[in-house]
Amino acid sequence: MSPADPYARLAGVYDEIVVDPSYGRMAAFVHEVWGDDDAGVRTVLDVCCGTGLMARELIARGYRVTGIDASAAMLARARRLLGPDVALVQEALPDLAIDAVFDAAVSTFDGLNYLTPPDLRATLVALANRIRPGGWLVFDAHTDAMMEFTVANPVVEGEKDGWRFAITNTVEVATRTCDSRIEVTRESDGEAFTERHRQYFFTDAQVGDALAAAGFDLVGVTDDYGHEPADGASLRPTWVARRRGGGPRPG
Repeated sequence: MSPADPYARLAGVYDEIVVDPSYGRMAAFVHEVWGDDDAGVRTVLDVCCGTGLMARELIARGYRVTGIDASAAMLARARRLLGPDVALVQEALPDLAIDAVFDAAVSTFDGLNYLTPPDLRATLVALANRIRPGGWLVFDAHTDAMMEFTVANPVVEGEKDGWRFAITNTVEVATRTCDSRIEVTRESDGEAFTERHRQYFFTDAQVGDALAAAGFDLVGVTDDYGHEPADGASLRPTWVARRRGGGPRPG
Protein backbone atom coordinates (compact mmCIF):
# COMPACT_ATOMS: atom_id res chain seq x y z
CA MET A 1 0.00 0.00 0.00
CA SER A 2 2.14 2.84 -1.32
CA PRO A 3 1.49 6.47 -0.37
CA ALA A 4 -0.23 8.65 -2.98
CA ASP A 5 -0.03 12.37 -3.56
CA PRO A 6 -2.54 14.30 -1.42
CA TYR A 7 -6.06 13.79 -2.83
CA ALA A 8 -4.84 11.75 -5.82
CA ARG A 9 -6.85 8.72 -4.64
CA LEU A 10 -8.80 10.28 -1.78
CA ALA A 11 -10.75 12.44 -4.23
CA GLY A 12 -12.61 9.38 -5.46
CA VAL A 13 -14.14 8.65 -2.04
CA TYR A 14 -13.78 12.02 -0.34
CA ASP A 15 -17.45 12.94 -0.25
CA GLU A 16 -18.40 9.51 1.05
CA ILE A 17 -15.99 9.13 3.97
CA VAL A 18 -14.25 12.38 4.86
CA VAL A 19 -16.30 15.46 4.25
CA ASP A 20 -18.48 17.15 6.86
CA PRO A 21 -22.01 17.16 5.35
CA SER A 22 -22.80 20.74 6.29
CA TYR A 23 -22.30 22.73 3.10
CA GLY A 24 -25.95 23.73 2.91
CA ARG A 25 -25.65 25.38 6.30
CA MET A 26 -22.38 27.05 5.31
CA ALA A 27 -23.92 28.43 2.12
CA ALA A 28 -26.96 29.69 4.02
CA PHE A 29 -24.65 31.49 6.44
CA VAL A 30 -22.67 33.36 3.78
CA HIS A 31 -25.86 34.14 1.86
CA GLU A 32 -27.23 35.81 4.98
CA VAL A 33 -23.94 37.55 5.82
CA TRP A 34 -23.70 39.44 2.57
CA GLY A 35 -27.43 39.65 1.87
CA ASP A 36 -27.62 43.34 2.84
CA ASP A 37 -24.67 44.43 0.67
CA ASP A 38 -26.01 47.40 -1.33
CA ALA A 39 -23.65 46.61 -4.20
CA GLY A 40 -24.96 43.07 -4.39
CA VAL A 41 -23.07 39.78 -4.43
CA ARG A 42 -23.38 37.86 -7.68
CA THR A 43 -19.96 36.34 -8.36
CA VAL A 44 -18.12 34.13 -5.87
CA LEU A 45 -14.64 32.60 -5.93
CA ASP A 46 -14.61 29.23 -4.16
CA VAL A 47 -11.04 28.79 -2.92
CA CYS A 48 -9.91 25.19 -2.35
CA CYS A 49 -13.23 24.12 -3.83
CA GLY A 50 -12.48 20.40 -3.61
CA THR A 51 -15.20 18.22 -5.11
CA GLY A 52 -17.54 21.17 -5.62
CA LEU A 53 -20.00 20.69 -2.76
CA MET A 54 -19.93 24.32 -1.59
CA ALA A 55 -20.03 25.58 -5.17
CA ARG A 56 -23.15 23.49 -5.81
CA GLU A 57 -24.90 25.04 -2.81
CA LEU A 58 -23.97 28.57 -3.88
CA ILE A 59 -25.05 27.98 -7.47
CA ALA A 60 -28.40 26.71 -6.19
CA ARG A 61 -28.81 30.09 -4.48
CA GLY A 62 -28.23 31.97 -7.74
CA TYR A 63 -24.52 32.84 -7.52
CA ARG A 64 -22.09 32.57 -10.41
CA VAL A 65 -19.20 30.57 -8.98
CA THR A 66 -15.61 29.97 -10.05
CA GLY A 67 -13.79 27.18 -8.24
CA ILE A 68 -10.05 26.80 -7.76
CA ASP A 69 -8.13 23.89 -6.27
CA ALA A 70 -4.61 22.50 -6.42
CA SER A 71 -5.79 18.91 -6.99
CA ALA A 72 -6.63 17.81 -10.51
CA ALA A 73 -8.39 14.74 -9.11
CA MET A 74 -10.65 16.84 -6.88
CA LEU A 75 -11.46 19.18 -9.76
CA ALA A 76 -12.33 16.21 -11.99
CA ARG A 77 -14.90 15.10 -9.44
CA ALA A 78 -16.18 18.69 -9.11
CA ARG A 79 -16.63 18.78 -12.88
CA ARG A 80 -18.79 15.67 -12.77
CA LEU A 81 -20.89 17.21 -10.00
CA LEU A 82 -21.23 20.72 -11.42
CA GLY A 83 -21.34 20.09 -15.16
CA PRO A 84 -19.51 21.77 -18.04
CA ASP A 85 -20.59 25.38 -17.55
CA VAL A 86 -18.97 26.13 -14.17
CA ALA A 87 -15.47 27.62 -14.31
CA LEU A 88 -12.97 25.37 -12.52
CA VAL A 89 -9.27 26.22 -12.44
CA GLN A 90 -6.30 24.28 -11.11
CA GLU A 91 -4.32 26.72 -8.94
CA ALA A 92 -1.83 26.05 -6.13
CA LEU A 93 -1.98 28.83 -3.56
CA PRO A 94 -0.60 31.39 -3.02
CA ASP A 95 -0.52 31.68 -6.83
CA LEU A 96 -3.76 33.16 -8.16
CA ALA A 97 -3.56 33.95 -11.85
CA ILE A 98 -7.30 34.28 -12.47
CA ASP A 99 -8.00 37.46 -14.43
CA ALA A 100 -11.30 38.40 -12.81
CA VAL A 101 -12.67 40.38 -9.89
CA PHE A 102 -15.33 38.83 -7.66
CA ASP A 103 -17.92 40.17 -5.26
CA ALA A 104 -16.94 37.58 -2.66
CA ALA A 105 -14.66 34.64 -1.95
CA VAL A 106 -15.12 31.66 0.34
CA SER A 107 -12.87 28.87 1.57
CA THR A 108 -14.47 26.11 3.61
CA PHE A 109 -13.57 22.95 5.52
CA ASP A 110 -10.07 24.09 6.59
CA GLY A 111 -8.72 24.46 3.04
CA LEU A 112 -6.44 27.35 4.03
CA ASN A 113 -4.85 25.28 6.81
CA TYR A 114 -2.74 23.53 4.18
CA LEU A 115 -0.80 26.80 3.79
CA THR A 116 2.23 27.80 5.82
CA PRO A 117 1.75 31.06 7.75
CA PRO A 118 3.79 33.04 5.16
CA ASP A 119 1.75 31.50 2.33
CA LEU A 120 -1.47 32.37 4.18
CA ARG A 121 -0.40 36.02 4.19
CA ALA A 122 0.52 35.87 0.50
CA THR A 123 -2.76 34.15 -0.35
CA LEU A 124 -4.83 36.81 1.40
CA VAL A 125 -2.98 39.52 -0.52
CA ALA A 126 -3.68 37.66 -3.77
CA LEU A 127 -7.35 37.33 -2.83
CA ALA A 128 -7.59 41.03 -2.01
CA ASN A 129 -6.59 41.73 -5.60
CA ARG A 130 -9.39 39.47 -6.86
CA ILE A 131 -12.17 40.86 -4.64
CA ARG A 132 -13.82 44.21 -5.35
CA PRO A 133 -13.60 47.01 -2.77
CA GLY A 134 -16.28 46.31 -0.20
CA GLY A 135 -16.40 42.65 -1.27
CA TRP A 136 -16.44 39.75 1.14
CA LEU A 137 -14.10 37.01 2.29
CA VAL A 138 -15.47 34.19 4.47
CA PHE A 139 -13.36 31.23 5.53
CA ASP A 140 -12.73 28.83 8.39
CA ALA A 141 -9.31 28.10 9.86
CA HIS A 142 -8.26 25.71 12.60
CA THR A 143 -6.55 27.40 15.52
CA ASP A 144 -5.71 26.50 19.13
CA ALA A 145 -8.85 24.59 20.11
CA MET A 146 -8.58 22.24 17.14
CA MET A 147 -4.89 21.69 17.82
CA GLU A 148 -5.67 20.72 21.42
CA PHE A 149 -8.53 18.47 20.27
CA THR A 150 -6.31 16.71 17.73
CA VAL A 151 -3.56 16.14 20.30
CA ALA A 152 -6.14 14.52 22.58
CA ASN A 153 -7.77 12.51 19.75
CA PRO A 154 -4.96 11.50 17.38
CA VAL A 155 -6.78 8.66 15.61
CA VAL A 156 -10.13 8.79 13.81
CA GLU A 157 -11.57 5.55 12.42
CA GLY A 158 -14.80 4.70 10.70
CA GLU A 159 -16.72 2.76 8.06
CA LYS A 160 -19.04 4.19 5.44
CA ASP A 161 -20.44 3.16 2.07
CA GLY A 162 -18.28 0.05 1.89
CA TRP A 163 -15.01 1.75 2.86
CA ARG A 164 -12.99 1.58 6.08
CA PHE A 165 -10.76 4.51 6.93
CA ALA A 166 -8.26 5.42 9.61
CA ILE A 167 -6.79 8.90 10.00
CA THR A 168 -3.73 9.10 12.26
CA ASN A 169 -2.66 12.62 13.22
CA THR A 170 0.75 13.57 14.57
CA VAL A 171 0.81 17.09 16.00
CA GLU A 172 3.99 19.04 16.67
CA VAL A 173 2.85 21.72 19.08
CA ALA A 174 6.08 23.72 18.84
CA THR A 175 5.73 24.16 15.07
CA ARG A 176 1.89 24.06 15.11
CA THR A 177 1.85 21.40 12.39
CA CYS A 178 -0.27 18.29 11.92
CA ASP A 179 0.89 15.40 9.74
CA SER A 180 -2.01 13.11 8.85
CA ARG A 181 -1.75 9.57 7.51
CA ILE A 182 -5.01 8.56 5.85
CA GLU A 183 -5.50 4.84 5.18
CA VAL A 184 -8.53 3.75 3.15
CA THR A 185 -9.63 0.17 2.43
CA ARG A 186 -12.50 -1.07 0.30
CA GLU A 187 -14.29 -3.80 2.23
CA SER A 188 -15.46 -5.77 -0.81
CA ASP A 189 -12.02 -6.68 -2.13
CA GLY A 190 -9.43 -5.22 0.26
CA GLU A 191 -8.16 -2.63 -2.21
CA ALA A 192 -6.32 0.01 -0.18
CA PHE A 193 -4.34 3.21 -0.44
CA THR A 194 -2.59 5.66 1.86
CA GLU A 195 -2.20 9.42 1.64
CA ARG A 196 -0.22 11.86 3.77
CA HIS A 197 -1.27 15.45 4.39
CA ARG A 198 0.25 18.34 6.34
CA GLN A 199 -1.74 21.18 7.85
CA TYR A 200 -0.87 24.16 10.05
CA PHE A 201 -2.73 25.46 13.09
CA PHE A 202 -2.74 29.25 12.94
CA THR A 203 -3.02 31.55 15.92
CA ASP A 204 -5.85 34.07 15.99
CA ALA A 205 -3.22 36.80 15.79
CA GLN A 206 -1.67 35.29 12.65
CA VAL A 207 -5.02 35.26 10.88
CA GLY A 208 -6.02 38.74 12.02
CA ASP A 209 -2.66 40.28 11.16
CA ALA A 210 -2.66 38.61 7.73
CA LEU A 211 -6.14 39.94 6.97
CA ALA A 212 -5.20 43.48 8.00
CA ALA A 213 -1.96 43.42 6.00
CA ALA A 214 -3.84 42.24 2.91
CA GLY A 215 -6.34 45.10 3.07
CA PHE A 216 -9.31 43.46 4.76
CA ASP A 217 -11.40 44.79 7.64
CA LEU A 218 -12.51 42.09 10.05
CA VAL A 219 -16.29 41.98 10.46
CA GLY A 220 -16.34 39.17 13.00
CA VAL A 221 -15.37 35.64 13.94
CA THR A 222 -18.23 33.23 14.60
CA ASP A 223 -18.44 29.64 15.77
CA ASP A 224 -18.73 27.21 12.85
CA TYR A 225 -20.78 29.27 10.38
CA GLY A 226 -23.26 30.25 13.04
CA HIS A 227 -24.41 33.37 14.83
CA GLU A 228 -22.57 32.84 18.11
CA PRO A 229 -19.15 34.51 18.46
CA ALA A 230 -16.21 32.14 18.40
CA ASP A 231 -14.47 31.54 21.70
CA GLY A 232 -11.56 29.50 22.97
CA ALA A 233 -13.51 26.27 22.56
CA SER A 234 -14.49 26.82 18.91
CA LEU A 235 -13.15 24.02 16.73
CA ARG A 236 -14.06 25.80 13.51
CA PRO A 237 -13.82 29.58 13.87
CA THR A 238 -15.35 31.27 10.84
CA TRP A 239 -13.78 34.55 9.76
CA VAL A 240 -15.84 37.22 8.01
CA ALA A 241 -13.96 40.14 6.45
CA ARG A 242 -14.51 42.86 3.86
CA ARG A 243 -12.07 44.28 1.36
CA ARG A 244 -11.10 47.86 2.08
CA GLY A 245 -11.47 50.40 -0.70
CA GLY A 246 -7.87 51.58 -0.79
CA GLY A 247 -6.24 48.39 -2.02
CA PRO A 248 -4.12 45.82 -0.23
CA ARG A 249 -0.93 46.69 1.56
CA PRO A 250 2.18 44.73 0.68
CA GLY A 251 2.29 41.40 2.55
